[in-house]
Amino acid sequence: MKIDGKVHCFFEQSGTFKNEFIKLGIPAEDYDIQNNFSQTDHVIDLFSEIEHAYDGKQSIFDNITNDDLIIAFFPCIYFTGSTNPCYYTIENINYRSLSCKQKFDEIISRSEKREQFYKLLYKLCGVIMLKGLRMIIENPYSTLHYLHNNFLKKPTIIDTDRTLRGDYFKKPTGYWFFNCENTNGRSYQKSKIKKVVFDCKRGSKAGICSEERSMISTDYARNFICDFILGKQQIHTLQTLF
Repeated sequence: MKIDGKVHCFFEQSGTFKNEFIKLGIPAEDYDIQNNFSQTDHVIDLFSEIEHAYDGKQSIFDNITNDDLIIAFFPCIYFTGSTNPCYYTIENINYRSLSCKQKFDEIISRSEKREQFYKLLYKLCGVIMLKGLRMIIENPYSTLHYLHNNFLKKPTIIDTDRTLRGDYFKKPTGYWFFNCENTNGRSYQKSKIKKVVFDCKRGSKAGICSEERSMISTDYARNFICDFILGKQQIHTLQTLF
């Protein structure tokens, strides 16, 4: 993929992807509602911007061109399959001190919040397709993940083991490409990280995804960009027999 413009990293505070794009000579900026890593170039409510753009109002999308690329780390708090399903069962241990009515209220509230995020994600995709902009969406991906059977298309790429590209986490991750094509590189390398870091910061506002998403390693960001976005072979990449 050729990027003659700028990369807009949505929902990224850490600057991990942004800085790797810049190292590769491509201008990039971060957008998020928080700035806990002092890397967010635009502290902005992206959800409101998506709503405005979908309704045909003025928004940040008006300043993004077809030469640019958006990579969106859309909040997964209500989509993830590891803990989310249990929140919809009345036997959830977190509900043990609640009355029967309170349990139902909690389940209904969570269902409404997931629907809100789900609609925002669809509106984001709608804005991109209507405007003809290029975008990559990242989200965890497994059979339990809400988007597995409830999204407008299947992931373009599923990275089943991120540690092979030097990340902290093995968890399968899906990437959806809109109005652009992926490349296919193989920057496989063993992770230098011996353990996963669990004590990462949490969102200070209800509904904000935990910042585990910001703990992507710089190795993984560089390898992903080179393998799947730029099609750039790196010096450390070993040729395979296949």
